[in-house]
Amino acid sequence: MSAVDKAFHGLRHMIATGRLGPGDRIPPEGDLCAELGVSRGSLREAVRMLAALGVIEPRHGSGTYVSQLRPEDVIGSLSLTLELLPLSGLLEVYEIRRVLEAHVAAQAAARCTPEAVRTLFSLIEEMEATEDPAEASELDHRFHAEIARIGGNPTLATLLAVFRARSRKYQVFTLPEGPRMRRKSDEDHHVLATAIADRDPVSAAGAAQAHVAQTERWLRAFMPPVEEHDVAAE
Repeated sequence: MSAVDKAFHGLRHMIATGRLGPGDRIPPEGDLCAELGVSRGSLREAVRMLAALGVIEPRHGSGTYVSQLRPEDVIGSLSLTLELLPLSGLLEVYEIRRVLEAHVAAQAAARCTPEAVRTLFSLIEEMEATEDPAEASELDHRFHAEIARIGGNPTLATLLAVFRARSRKYQVFTLPEGPRMRRKSDEDHHVLATAIADRDPVSAAGAAQAHVAQTERWLRAFMPPVEEHDVAAE
């Protein structure tokens, strides 16, 4: 284990065990270096790594503190690594997304308000009106983010936003079949929004799961073709 890893895991252990809690200032560098048996340079690199993960907050002129450790903030840091996944890995993640989107849609159907329903249908109208694939993708993201917000769990909403941000790198609506795909997507959105408006959790969950599964099938169009020798090798 490198000195940086040693410092990283040492600090993480202090936080995980509750020795350092949300909002606490971490001990002085000298004390930590002596306790962990690492140099100041290694400790500072470990602090930078934890800061990138949203676990530690360096405050200029004040010191370094443990963040509030809100689940949605920590989950959001997954984007740092999830964006590195190849498409094959992203497609595996979609199995998780299908389950979570269905759950969130069911929760939204149980908790929706007339105002939230109006927002959903307004976003659908904007999606149908635009000819810009990038704008349509952004509106699609806002539509699903609104459903997650209605669902009432900020951590789930953040996790799903991370999943969607990665998949949006693949602009499926720019494919030759893009117009047909957009029409199908718009139809799915109507079905999903209607189920939520009707306060029907079962139908909303089914509609969400079917919509994500459809998007997954579209993403597979970006997979490189399987070579004949690869098939023979299998």
